[in-house]
Amino acid sequence: MNQSVMKSHPAPPFFQGEKWLVYTGLLGFLLAAICAIWVMLYGGPVAPNGDVSKAFSFNAALGIFLLSTAAIMPLSALGTRSKAFFRWSYILLAFYSYGAETVQNFRGVDPRFVKNGTPFDVAVGSIFTFVALLLVLFYVFIAIQFFRRKAYSLHPELAVGIRYAMIAIMLSFAAGLWISFNNGRVVGQEGNIIWLHGIGFHALQAVPFVAWLTERKHHVSTARTGFIHLTGIAYLLGLAAIGWQTYLGRAVLEISVFPILAACCFLVAFIPIVFFLLQKNVAKKLHNTSDIPN
Repeated sequence: MNQSVMKSHPAPPFFQGEKWLVYTGLLGFLLAAICAIWVMLYGGPVAPNGDVSKAFSFNAALGIFLLSTAAIMPLSALGTRSKAFFRWSYILLAFYSYGAETVQNFRGVDPRFVKNGTPFDVAVGSIFTFVALLLVLFYVFIAIQFFRRKAYSLHPELAVGIRYAMIAIMLSFAAGLWISFNNGRVVGQEGNIIWLHGIGFHALQAVPFVAWLTERKHHVSTARTGFIHLTGIAYLLGLAAIGWQTYLGRAVLEISVFPILAACCFLVAFIPIVFFLLQKNVAKKLHNTSDIPN
């Protein structure tokens, strides 16, 4: 057998032992569905400063983030106690975040930037800010685990993909802090930090997915890792272009250099996915052709 072919690794134990983190993520979808029904019936804005549509997007985004985190947690090589500590801490922080975002917007209060609110509203907003910081700090702890040798030795390709995703997530968290210090998501005349904040988190689905596809293919190690590096680097460059466009105070969707550069980078990032899916279809056709009798 060719020595350049990587030694096979056991199937990734996605979601293993993370039932409650999964349930917490699904709760976000339930709350988002409730908010969506309200918006369809009564509209998003709630006087004086609430907006249920923001609660919808927040709950859905946090739900996706928690489900993605639950998927990769078993790959972190953390011990049972460390995983339990992170799991239950994050679940409690998520519950508070769901509650503050949903209840306050239904009450007509912006939970992040309270204006003319009651002492209760101010307290909820202050705690929400502290909870957001804890969400960042706890996730930094998890991110570090994937840069250790132990996690890499379990599933090398997935570890590389998750590393890129973690860097992107840190950029998203930085964008969230930018929103807080900026006292809002608007920068300049048309810049909107929420683009950088949101798209960065989706690296947690995109790059590990490419890594999972490469792990299933019988290519030599350098080729497999190369696809992951292509996706990860392109995704990060796309985020950098969006961030710089936002810093300039200009809209992400305008036709100019940095938005076009960002779009090209994200297209490049998804090339490996298209390649592997096409390869799978070709393999099926060849298999079906070989089954036809002469």
